[in-house]
Amino acid sequence: MEKSKGEALKEKLFNENKNGFEVISDEQKKAIFTFNDEYLRFLNACKTERECVYFAEDFLKHSGFVNIESKEELIPGDKVYFINHKKAIYAAVIGESLLEEGLNFIGAHIDSPRLDLKPNPLYEDGGFALFKTHYYGGIKKYQWTTIPLAIHGVIVKRNGEVININIGEDENDPIFTITDLLPHLASEQQKKSLANGIAGEDLNLLIGSIPYNDDKVSEKVKLNILNILNAKYGIVERDFTSAELEIVPAFKARSLGFDSSMVAAYGQDDRSCAYTALKALSTIENVQKTAVMILADKEEVGSMGNTGMESHIFEVFVAELLNKTGQNGYNVLDRTLSNSKMLSADVTSGSDPTFASVDEKNNAAYLGRGIALAKYTGARGKSGASDANAEFVACIRNILESNNLLYQMSDMGKVDEGGGGTIAYILANKGIDVIDCGVPVLSMHAPYEVTSKFDIYNAYQFYKAFYEN
Repeated sequence: MEKSKGEALKEKLFNENKNGFEVISDEQKKAIFTFNDEYLRFLNACKTERECVYFAEDFLKHSGFVNIESKEELIPGDKVYFINHKKAIYAAVIGESLLEEGLNFIGAHIDSPRLDLKPNPLYEDGGFALFKTHYYGGIKKYQWTTIPLAIHGVIVKRNGEVININIGEDENDPIFTITDLLPHLASEQQKKSLANGIAGEDLNLLIGSIPYNDDKVSEKVKLNILNILNAKYGIVERDFTSAELEIVPAFKARSLGFDSSMVAAYGQDDRSCAYTALKALSTIENVQKTAVMILADKEEVGSMGNTGMESHIFEVFVAELLNKTGQNGYNVLDRTLSNSKMLSADVTSGSDPTFASVDEKNNAAYLGRGIALAKYTGARGKSGASDANAEFVACIRNILESNNLLYQMSDMGKVDEGGGGTIAYILANKGIDVIDCGVPVLSMHAPYEVTSKFDIYNAYQFYKAFYEN
């Protein structure tokens, strides 16, 4: 049936975002599901920033990348990476253009909200052994009770020996949990706000209950746990002071829905963008501009520290690219950065119909409609925002539309509802053109987050197109 004049005009002029699954072929759908099968395996293998770095290094090596420290000089086509204190990683594919003409950066973060063990975590109370924790990043504390939890991380002994810990993921492992009050005795607790129903100091991990069989000692349950750990790992209680042990959900990443259209998993903020950026970098060849991937740590707590984006170690990596291509000189690093473009690859809040009141629907991000671009972040009056200029937004639009990729412009919630931040402002402060763009997520920062498989694959396609632009 022929379209009316008004229908044709509306199709031409309106910006109508469709669900991606409505506009793809069966072959494209198959590619999306295959890609996400690999993504699920990544999520199950990478629940901490260290595990992400181990995975990324192995992935890059298999894709032809080498440690930059092994190269005396770099030429177009070379692929190199650099690891920052085992908790952040940078990688590059050297392009044909002079680096000073600008680089194409994609930066994501690989830390996620979690619980960390305190330096002196182990204690006994009421016939139980427990670990004291300190939460990391923005969490709803009540969500971390009564769920299966695992312990990941490292213990470094005084002689420098590193012991890798991963307990709770294998089906034969024990798991751990944080208890909560039964409803019958929780009348006072339930009068409190959600934010105060569980206190930070009450996020105590239950780890054992069998006492050591010796009536002449006290703290028998604690002693029994230390005895078990000493037998298995050769550690004593003081070794916890030089450990980085993270408490993460023991849930497996799974397909969600009768149609398997979504992914449910811990840590998709921001590993959904980290994986797609890594995959994109590994598949590009013969780029004009040097392509650089950043997988940073500490974003969830302000990007501070020597593995966060505020660290100058990232600039040392770029300077090494300049040095080893023979292009460095006075002020060249600054000019290189100021001529560069970047995608701050971070997730955004997906509109949830159950909680639709926090969104302004015309500027919300919806699952299944493609990658979400955020011209600016921050809170309320754009406080703390990085705000991309119109020219750069047009450049990004051109890449997306030229490659027939779905995208949506978004804002995180209503103006006075809240907001959020990313690493974008840190790179913008160096003169780089930056825009936030990532995957919409439901239940962000919860132990189990939800994304659309279409959006995951769409992010990979866009990141690859950006690198090749």
